Amino acid sequence: MKSLRFMLSVVLMSVTAVAFAQSGEQKPNTQKSDAQKSFDQLKTLAGSWQASVTTDPPQHEMGNGTMAQVSLRVTSRGNALVHEMHEVGKPDDPTRYDHPVTMLYLDGDRLLLTHYCDAGNRPRMVARTSPDGKTVEFDFLDVAGSTQYGHMHHAVFTAIDTNHHTEDWTYMMPGDKPMHAHFDLQRTK
Repeated sequence: MKSLRFMLSVVLMSVTAVAFAQSGEQKPNTQKSDAQKSFDQLKTLAGSWQASVTTDPPQHEMGNGTMAQVSLRVTSRGNALVHEMHEVGKPDDPTRYDHPVTMLYLDGDRLLLTHYCDAGNRPRMVARTSPDGKTVEFDFLDVAGSTQYGHMHHAVFTAIDTNHHTEDWTYMMPGDKPMHAHFDLQRTK
């Protein structure tokens, strides 16, 4: 009889411990990280855009009011944002004309940008968000491929409203000379 009471006590304690452990389980964290909030903000820019481009220092090929077309598209079931640009009036032939592609995506608790540059390299940048949440700034992380002709080094996306945003890109030319391009974009679709 003693062994039956002992066994019953052990079973009862085990059931109580399991019930207590289950009631103490933590709920999944539904708070969005800053990276997720920034990514969600950038995904609202999906669409077609026309941009007026200025560069500093001024460039012969692009800048001082040159027009560019930018396409932003959410892909991969919402896990990536594709950013493509090309100059207005140039044939859509990425084998002959500049046609850089940039991918934005979450990597754990970081928002990353990989720029597939016409210079033949792939710099990666990591995001930080402004306190107001309207600006996402990307800082250089690393680069794959040759930097002989320079590399993209910094990017800033600023949401003005649903039909207007700006992008600022800094390209590091050979000799670590920065070239800044400012895109003032208006939504076309």
